[in-house]
Amino acid sequence: MKALNKTWSILLVAILMALALVGCGDKEAAPKETTPPAQQEAQTNEEPADSSAELKTTYPLTVTDSTGVEMTFEQAPAKIASLAPSETEKLFALGLDDEIVGVSDNDDYPEAAKSKPKLGGYQVNEEAIIAADADVVFAASINAQNAEKLRELGVTLFVNDPKTVDAVMENIELIGQITDRQAEAKSVVDQMKQELDSVTEAVKSVKDEDKKKVYVEFSPGWTVGKGEFMDEIINLAGGINAAGDTEGWFEISEENIIAANPDVILYTDDVVDEATKKTLDQLIKERGGWDQIEAIKNDQVIAVDANLLSRPGPRVTQGLIEVAKAVYPELMNP
Repeated sequence: MKALNKTWSILLVAILMALALVGCGDKEAAPKETTPPAQQEAQTNEEPADSSAELKTTYPLTVTDSTGVEMTFEQAPAKIASLAPSETEKLFALGLDDEIVGVSDNDDYPEAAKSKPKLGGYQVNEEAIIAADADVVFAASINAQNAEKLRELGVTLFVNDPKTVDAVMENIELIGQITDRQAEAKSVVDQMKQELDSVTEAVKSVKDEDKKKVYVEFSPGWTVGKGEFMDEIINLAGGINAAGDTEGWFEISEENIIAANPDVILYTDDVVDEATKKTLDQLIKERGGWDQIEAIKNDQVIAVDANLLSRPGPRVTQGLIEVAKAVYPELMNP
């Protein structure tokens, strides 16, 4: 994806440089007095060229997804499907409401997503996906076996798996390129950059030795280590991931979290343990020995919006703002 953006940027720069060189050559060849004053004024008052043309996709377009699969689009896809809430949010944010012919069972945002045909949840519905007859199906971190099976069935599957906030933004720009919604993608990414900057600016005064240790639990007994976008969110918010000595998503060792002694514990607000029917904060506070953790002693066990925190989509920077407010309320709410 980065390579595509770099190639696109190089192409634009090359065009602008060529135009500039042509303009310079004309001025050198013609004496100043050959251009009448009236014409000079008219040239000065000319409307700037429409830059929207620069944001139109040129087809055929060849791209590569996160699994390394290359595919070519001969035109903008007219029928699009999604197998993950994060991808659905991206598509709606780009104004592709009418083109969306199916979403995952877990989609709940925006409201319009709830009325779209459902294509399965954690287990994809192959029959429904084929019946949707989409020109492209976007997925996020799909099981490799499922991805292979869908491709064998003739589905054009584009998989995204961004690990950083920057990668999420680049991914949105790439989807905008595929769907010829580059202007909309730029608008979305510009807003995300503003939200990102608002946080990094607010917490930049936090010294390394004063950074708070943050533990996140998004499902009973599960947290995130380094190498994932949620870990980066903690770091961007000025914190240190209490589980950052391990990679990926993993089931916790309660003793290790006690030893890490986080200053703040964040948990997702929509989780109820099916076995005990207890909310996630109840489970956390009732664990043996956890009452000695600074976050619990100081009542710093804080709920965050599950969707904002866990979906690497256009609202991920809003999730970042929520995390920063939870960890450093005095800096985010001056």
